[in-house]
Amino acid sequence: MTDAAPILVLALLAITFLQSGYDKIKDWKGNVEWLKSHFANTVLAKQVPQALMIVLLLEIVAGVLCVSGIIQLFVQQPVTKGLGYYGAIISCITLLFLLFGQRLAKDYDGARTIVIYFIPAVLAVFLLS
Repeated sequence: MTDAAPILVLALLAITFLQSGYDKIKDWKGNVEWLKSHFANTVLAKQVPQALMIVLLLEIVAGVLCVSGIIQLFVQQPVTKGLGYYGAIISCITLLFLLFGQRLAKDYDGARTIVIYFIPAVLAVFLLS
């Protein structure tokens, strides 16, 4: 029997990052324009499209690894936690990138929101290690 906690946390991370990645792809131009104003007074002001592409790639990789990890937890016997573990690690790295950006932009409310997602991501790392 597979433990429910890792599956639930991986599902949270997968939904979070795949939805966020989809939103970035669907409205790339709108995201770039908004982020240019958000980071206008920072060192990232001229690198917004590149930074957004890095975050998008991290989100997609994290989301796919989390989904793959859920499948792996159900299918493999004995249970192997590898893909979910790596998905949780990439999720944490992605959230640290986002936190850095929010702090750089002095968006402390946004940074606080990132921490709310970081806690279950670290929990997933713990549960799957």
